[in-house]
Amino acid sequence: MRDPLPEAPPAPAELPAEPLSHSLKQRHLTMLGLGGVIGAGLFVGSGAGIGIAGPAIICSYLLAGVLAMLVMRALGEMSAAMPASGSFSVYAEKALGRWAGFSAGWLYWFLLVVVLAVEATGAAKIANGWLPSVDQWVWVLVFMVVFTVSNLAAVKNFGEFEFWFAALKVGAIVLFLILGTLAVFGRLPAASNFSGDPVGMANLTGHGGFFPEGFGGVIAGMLAVVFAFGGLEVVTIAAAESDDPARSVARAVRSAVWRILFFYVGSMVVIVTLLPWDSLKPGQSPYVAVLDSIGIPAAGQIMNIVVFVALLSALNANLYGSSRMVFSLAERGEAPKALLKVSGGGVPRRAVFASVAFGFVSVVLNLLWPDTVFLYMLNAVGAVLLFVWALIAVSQLKLRRTLERDMPERLTLRMWLFPYLTWAALIGMAAVLVLMLFDDAARPQLLWSSGAAAAVLAVAWIRELRAPKS
Repeated sequence: MRDPLPEAPPAPAELPAEPLSHSLKQRHLTMLGLGGVIGAGLFVGSGAGIGIAGPAIICSYLLAGVLAMLVMRALGEMSAAMPASGSFSVYAEKALGRWAGFSAGWLYWFLLVVVLAVEATGAAKIANGWLPSVDQWVWVLVFMVVFTVSNLAAVKNFGEFEFWFAALKVGAIVLFLILGTLAVFGRLPAASNFSGDPVGMANLTGHGGFFPEGFGGVIAGMLAVVFAFGGLEVVTIAAAESDDPARSVARAVRSAVWRILFFYVGSMVVIVTLLPWDSLKPGQSPYVAVLDSIGIPAAGQIMNIVVFVALLSALNANLYGSSRMVFSLAERGEAPKALLKVSGGGVPRRAVFASVAFGFVSVVLNLLWPDTVFLYMLNAVGAVLLFVWALIAVSQLKLRRTLERDMPERLTLRMWLFPYLTWAALIGMAAVLVLMLFDDAARPQLLWSSGAAAAVLAVAWIRELRAPKS
């Protein structure tokens, strides 16, 4: 007879009830997923990828998007079966042991708290451009206060706030795709550079061809854009506070992943079709360049507003995700129990304060080093996302058999072609890490992030060794 798998997860009825609110709706979850991932990485950072890969950036985004899609499908399977505010940290603990849950949770928390400070800094740079008389650090302080208050309010209010934030970003991308597609097919007769004529394939096949830098350019482009897909995981964290967690997370994962892939890849198709890829200036948003080329007045300022909103929306979503993750860690004894204090409205206020603390530290960093703090903070978390994704994939490999045996009725969202595509995702992540090691631009991020991961793993293993044996 087959031996039972170790540490099988309890049936859903035996999972401890979350003391948090359950007032998030399906539309909140869907928009939270979109809001967490659509940020400056798309609107501004995509220009760097185009400069590396040329028109083949489309392939880079497809590869990165497929990798993110596989990871999210694996995570969605576990989340639909066992909704929990700690999401993949809980599943890693059940599948691999306490060390894995501790590592996944704290690494992700570290990633989110640094990224939200980076997003506040990016938004402050834009606001400082509008009002130079107000220092950058002052703007960071204002944003931290506003979004701390927002996250201390009832979660339903947070959901509404983020819904409209994300809706503005999605609306901007949809409008961009519509205008760009019309320009591609020559349906904008007033456009200054197109004169009503279809663009054709000239920009895709000229200027060095579709692969101006060869397949190496595609890989380098993927390294530049893969981290833009981070943030989708927040959907599975928020599912525990929805009115129907299992159904809500399954629907949110399905819709968010496909929409993100469409927005990202669709945008790149429009950009490299309308403009010669080598005409983009370093640091310039390709979205602004396209809007300028088709005669949209004040395109730069319009896109500045969109990027500003995108950054604040992502900051809001990441503060939410980080507070729930550290709350879940406290529930499992992996963080101070003092963080378990929950308000009457079901908000873990102390967890919110703990998660926003580094954001307030970044106020001082912006005061001292306003021009370099952004780069150093990004380097510190560059590859952490891939380490977390790897733990998600390994956890799904372990838990799927247990779920099939003990609660098959809970597998409402299944990983495609299990286990082959889960293994494919793991191989893809390993390949990205190896490629980062040999890429001059990506290597510092990998080394800094590896140091952070090694430190967390060391603490996890020391805790494991000191834990009393049962």
